[in-house]
Amino acid sequence: MTDSKGRARAGFPRRRGRVRSTAPEAPEGAEAATGDRPHSDVAEAVPYGMRLAAAWSWRLLLVGGVLAVVVFLIIQLRLIVIPLLVAVLVGALLVPFSQFLQRHRWPKWLAVTVAMLTALAVVGGLLTLGITQIVRGSDELAAQSLVAWDEFRAWLLDGPLQLTEDQLNDWLAQAVATIQAESSLIWSGALSVGSTVGHFLAGMLLALFATLFVLIDGRGIWNWIVGIFPRRARAAVDGAGTAGWNTLQNFAKVQILVATIDAIGIGVGAALLGVPLAVPIGILVFLGSFIPIVGAVATGALAVFVALVYNGWVIALIMLGIVLLVQQVEGHILQPLIMGTAVKVHPLGVVVAVATGSLLAGIPGALFAVPIAAVVNVMVGYVASGVWKSEAPPPAPGLQSPLWRTVPQERPKFGRGA
Repeated sequence: MTDSKGRARAGFPRRRGRVRSTAPEAPEGAEAATGDRPHSDVAEAVPYGMRLAAAWSWRLLLVGGVLAVVVFLIIQLRLIVIPLLVAVLVGALLVPFSQFLQRHRWPKWLAVTVAMLTALAVVGGLLTLGITQIVRGSDELAAQSLVAWDEFRAWLLDGPLQLTEDQLNDWLAQAVATIQAESSLIWSGALSVGSTVGHFLAGMLLALFATLFVLIDGRGIWNWIVGIFPRRARAAVDGAGTAGWNTLQNFAKVQILVATIDAIGIGVGAALLGVPLAVPIGILVFLGSFIPIVGAVATGALAVFVALVYNGWVIALIMLGIVLLVQQVEGHILQPLIMGTAVKVHPLGVVVAVATGSLLAGIPGALFAVPIAAVVNVMVGYVASGVWKSEAPPPAPGLQSPLWRTVPQERPKFGRGA
């Protein structure tokens, strides 16, 4: 209804197209807030700590899944990955030597050839010397083993155990029967050993070729790897690679020093005690020291066993003391002062890395666990530091790259000449 002037009476709004609400206008943005209200109520019903934990959980699950896939692929491709890792580790030693020769005006091809031949001569010489010593003493080793077995048999019969001849013969018969029953397993194991030997030879050839290419075209390989990443990430990748490469070089040099000290200590100790095969024992200790903790324990136990077979339990106890002394010097002096400074990994981290590597990949996993952990630790620390944000992108092909650097070099800043 309207009055005489056509105005709507109070309480009866005029209808023009659509009906206006008589309720007071909602504040601006209230409609959007009202529409989101159910979601807001749900979010408020979940404690903040639970929401934060859920956000972290799915991200950690995603990262863990990616790492699991990477580890699975590495294990499946171990016949290729292991030789490549060996080539990188050997290259960390030979690249500085090759560069040293080139700085003294040696042609590049000659420097690379001399570096490769030197490495082959050292490894081949050690293996040849050790195998020759073992072959020469094989007859004596077999005879002494029989003597040691007779003494042990006499101790079982006349010693505190007071075993009878029949009991001992029954145990030996059971052992022979078990071996005969598992003959198929032994045969399959022999075939597996033959396959392993073939894989080893193929892997050795691949490692040699990969090492040769690292020496010849290391910069090209690294530039290709850096070029895979987005342009904005290349400075971080290049700087992290430089830091990791320097750490790997330090690890290789220090590991050779530690292995040499272990080999000299245990080998000289065995020679002074009159233990046969002192030279092969020293060589095995040197090679086994490249596998932290596991290699030292295994080679030390071998030295004690040889001393027990040849020289009796008194000399074996003295040999055990020498092995423990050398290991204590390595664990409490060499590792913290030298290796810890070189790779910047805590001893507990070394133990965990070796155990994890052994569980995942056996002996190769134990061998590469520490260098991989050290390199990853340094690379992650470099990326997290953010230093690369103020550095120039990686150099163009033909300039220095991590596979060719022997010491860290300062890269030009943005806006300066390359």
